[in-house]
Amino acid sequence: MTALLFREDPYLREAPARVTGHTPEGGIVLDRSVFYPTGGGQPGDSGLLVWDGIEMPIATTVKGEGGAVVLVPAEPMPLPGTGTHVMQYLDWERRHRHMRVHTALHLLSVVVPLPVTGGAITSEKGRLDFDMPEAPADRDIIEEALQLLIERDLPVSETWVTDAVLEATPELVKTMSVKPPRGQGRVRLVRIGKGGDQVDLQPCGGTHVARTGEIGALKLGKIENKGRENRRFRIRFGPLPAN
Repeated sequence: MTALLFREDPYLREAPARVTGHTPEGGIVLDRSVFYPTGGGQPGDSGLLVWDGIEMPIATTVKGEGGAVVLVPAEPMPLPGTGTHVMQYLDWERRHRHMRVHTALHLLSVVVPLPVTGGAITSEKGRLDFDMPEAPADRDIIEEALQLLIERDLPVSETWVTDAVLEATPELVKTMSVKPPRGQGRVRLVRIGKGGDQVDLQPCGGTHVARTGEIGALKLGKIENKGRENRRFRIRFGPLPAN
């Protein structure tokens, strides 16, 4: 099992580690990882692995068996042997943008309080699909409400609850197609706001910014029809193209 350094500190950009194994596909397993593996709509991290003067670009990171985090090299080259001590260097700019988009999508689910049927995150934009029979009358109102939540600079934190507590409070789960993992005894919740200013609390395994003000300015794109009762909302940094 890999220790999840990104869970302890999502702002950690580099860390030493030791190689504990390899996958048949050529992936590298470390004893501890700053790299977040693909999951929950958030892409796996990229960056650099360095040992003995050798630099290996990491293209992405995925989940392996038994709780392992697997680093995927960007190109074929000799792998560091088991037991090798390495340094991990995260592509921080890309990861930070993932964090900003991910937190922004949680806020979008507050502004549009309907069941979520799908979603995706990139370093430039994000989307959520909602179970919404009719498109909203005024998308500008939604964009304004989203930006107001961002500008409140609300703190973002985590808490953990038992499987039993989550089972007793199903309203915490907003996603229809993806359910939080159960069976490990507890589930991580991401909270936005605090006390009377709390605006959201939902299960999530991804990385998030420390405060909503860190997200910055966002734009809401055209709301797309993705089925009889599905509407797709896209957000991105900066101005959106006309179509």
